[in-house]
Order: sequence, then structure tokens, then C-alpha cells
Amino acid sequence: AHEVTNMGTDRHELANMSRQARDEMAVETLEVVADRGYYDGEEIKACEEADVTVTLPKPMTSSAKAAGRFGKQDFVYVAADDVYRCPAGERLNYHFTNVEDGKALRRYWTSTCKTCALKAQCTTGPERRISRWEHEAILEKVQHRLDHNPNAMGVRRQTVEHPFGTMKGWMGATHFLTRKLPKVATEMALNVLAYNMKRVMMIVGVGGLLEAMQA
Repeated sequence: AHEVTNMGTDRHELANMSRQARDEMAVETLEVVADRGYYDGEEIKACEEADVTVTLPKPMTSSAKAAGRFGKQDFVYVAADDVYRCPAGERLNYHFTNVEDGKALRRYWTSTCKTCALKAQCTTGPERRISRWEHEAILEKVQHRLDHNPNAMGVRRQTVEHPFGTMKGWMGATHFLTRKLPKVATEMALNVLAYNMKRVMMIVGVGGLLEAMQA
């Protein structure tokens, strides 16, 4: 399955391409491994609801972590009590929910930050606040899968980067020769078809391909 898009990122393509791949494979469930460029909470949620099991890493965009302070991943969510436990062992309690970019976010913090010995390593504000998306548990399941299968991303690179590199090599430095999305999509489809046919011929030979086409 393949698709050409004129969007600058892949963040809104995960569920779409997962469904296309599942349909092409004629299966009811699917395990998908993607790179961090596909990471989007709503897309991951859509995959979960469609029985598509996703494994992918979360983009490292924490400004606190970049500045050498604790990142959100250093705070542990305790589902039974609906609180976060910080690196100093304090409980960040739920205070309110607000909506940002269409997402309901629950806000957690504690008033003990001002006297905490680790405050300089945590926040520059009065207290450290943690936001939790209402469907954050789905994202935590994705991270749990990745933590328990650290080789997944290596397998992904070995499997899918080679076809990309090969087709880019065929197409040359200028890549697409046509213009406008429908024509570019057709050009890409021809390249994918050529790659698939050459790949099959390398595996089963020309005779095997002809027999399969006649069957």
C-alpha cells in the first residue's frame, strides 16, 4: 500500500496507511511499526479502535529535558489514585481539565514544589505542572510495547528503508518528473509496481512470476 501526499509531515497518515495495509493483506488485525515522524495521539487512538497494534517512539520535544531538567517521562502516573509521582516522591494531584486543540487535558501539580530540594532540576516556575490527555493510557501502552521490544525500530529500518533508498536511486536526484498530485501519484504507483515486480523476480525468478500471474 502506498500513497502520495503534499503534506509536509507524516503525522496524520498513520491510521490511513495502516488501514490500507490491512485491506491489502486481507487481515482483520495488524501490527504496525512506524518511525517517530508518524507520532500523533489521535492517529494512534484511531489505530487502537481499528484493532491495529502500533509500536513507535515518541518525539523528543520536551523543552525541560533539553534544558537538562526532568521530563514528563520522569513522572510516574499512578492510575489507582489518579496522581503523578514526581522524582522527589511527591504526589501531583488533579486540579482541573481544559481543552487545547480539541483535546481534553487534565492538569496535575502539587504545592510542595517551593520547598523541594530538586526544584532547580524540575521547573523554573512556582510549581511543576503535568498535563495528561484523556486518552493518555493508549499512548502509555504504545510506549510499553516499545520498551519491551527495543529491537522493533532496528527491524523497521532494515525492512523499509531499503525499498525507499532503491526507488530514490532509480528516480535520480530530481525524484519526480511530473507535476501536480494526481500525476505524481501515478508516477509513484509505476515506480512501486516496478520495484515489486523486480523484487518478486529476484525471489522466485521470472518463471515463478509468470506462473503466479497466470494462476
